[in-house]
Amino acid sequence: MPTLVCSHDMAFLTVSENRLDDLAMSDYNTYRPVGKLWCMTRGYDKGAGHDMAAELTAIAVDDRKRNQILLVLFIGVLMAALDIAIVGPALPAIKQAFQADDRGLTWVFTIYVLLNLVGTPLIARLSDLFGRRTIYTMSVSLFAVGSLLVAMAPSFTVLLIGRAIQGFGAGGIFPVASAVIGDTFPPEKRGSALGLIGAVFGIAFLLGPILGGALLLISWHWLFLINLPIAALVIILGLRTLPEQGESASQPFDWLGTLLLTVMLTALAYGLTALGQSIRAGVSDPIAWPLLVLALIMLPVFISVSRRNSNAVVDLRLFRNRQIVLAGALALGAGISEAVTLFVPSLLVTAFSVTPAIASFMLVPMVLGMAVGSPLSGRMLDRSGSRPVVLIGTVLLTAALIVIGLFATSLPLYYVFAILFGIGIGVLLGAALRYIMLNEVQSSERASAQGIITIFISIGQLVGSALMGAVVAARGGTDGYAAAFLASGAVMLLLTFAATQLKSRAAELETVRQHRIADGL
Repeated sequence: MPTLVCSHDMAFLTVSENRLDDLAMSDYNTYRPVGKLWCMTRGYDKGAGHDMAAELTAIAVDDRKRNQILLVLFIGVLMAALDIAIVGPALPAIKQAFQADDRGLTWVFTIYVLLNLVGTPLIARLSDLFGRRTIYTMSVSLFAVGSLLVAMAPSFTVLLIGRAIQGFGAGGIFPVASAVIGDTFPPEKRGSALGLIGAVFGIAFLLGPILGGALLLISWHWLFLINLPIAALVIILGLRTLPEQGESASQPFDWLGTLLLTVMLTALAYGLTALGQSIRAGVSDPIAWPLLVLALIMLPVFISVSRRNSNAVVDLRLFRNRQIVLAGALALGAGISEAVTLFVPSLLVTAFSVTPAIASFMLVPMVLGMAVGSPLSGRMLDRSGSRPVVLIGTVLLTAALIVIGLFATSLPLYYVFAILFGIGIGVLLGAALRYIMLNEVQSSERASAQGIITIFISIGQLVGSALMGAVVAARGGTDGYAAAFLASGAVMLLLTFAATQLKSRAAELETVRQHRIADGL
């Protein structure tokens, strides 16, 4: 039987594929016939009708197909990311149009975050069960419906319903996109693909204010209507190009676990949000602590139910894997550090007496760092594996937070912080943690695993916002911000030591090989 195995990375090919049937390298002839593809062949006989050229052509076509898939995913994620970046400029116009007060206006963000957090594990699991193409296009469709409802809303209540639908739909876009990359890209190319998708958020935060300002010249409604043609394009291209990859639609869905998880995440997210807002405002919120207690009570109930369900919405058996536990801890810590960005503009106004508008422009180096760090780290992941890349990210974030914590009133060192922080967060959250999860799970759990990372990041952001708000309120002024940033730096320093326990490149490749065999590849 002839054998043809191709890869973009000769080292990966030798380590993983050659072990698949325990053949020595001398049993293969090695070629480099299609671009940068390395191919190993054995047993090809033209007289027997074995056409190596035809198979190599098919591989080249598959490579082009992957680029088309990546484009569809890129546009979809960019649409969702841009919406986050351009909503801010619309708030004054929305407030005026509906005569909303400041407390009500915060719900434009809050309800989106709540439903995004709730929708992530649900839609991710549906993707594993019913297929990527169906669920990804459904998520984009929900996002479009929500956008239309917001734009056409006759009342503020309807607008909030639209934002809820938007958030729920967006909850599935990024996790499912990451799972599609795991389905369609070979292990030695996943890092680069994830890096490009991760860079979308940096690009969105650069383009968002510009696009938002331009569309506001027409009407605030166009900030949401612009999503409709983009969503239509993604849906059409997605139906043509995305794989259907799913486990089995006949399996029963874990509705009880989903309900418990929804209640727990909603109570946690709203409780932490209310707590953070009350701390910053210097007032108490009577509902914050009861909700946090409810979330704490629901946790053991959810764990108990999930353990008894072989098809749980979150497979708790994943947490027996040390690599996944470390990735979750790193995601939580990265989320806490990312919450720093909420307080940086206020620090700039306090420390350098600039206007809020100037403070926003001073964030540009940070955003540029995110846009650059993510794709560069993706390429490094393909060459070196996750451990050195994650260590680079945690070291950069630790250094950045210590710099701004110790020298909060130094303008030159602020820009050092902004660049280091932007690159560090881009490296850590852009691709590295999602790359780890793709390597550690089988194809039937890829989207669910991506959803777990998203949940940990989101919880970290909420916890970080509440805790840093408490520190700033307690210390006051520049000293308060400096203390909060140093505390976040201490968290990242601990996670730097934790990152040293991640698997080596060889161990990662061995895990990938085992999963490929289990998946029948």
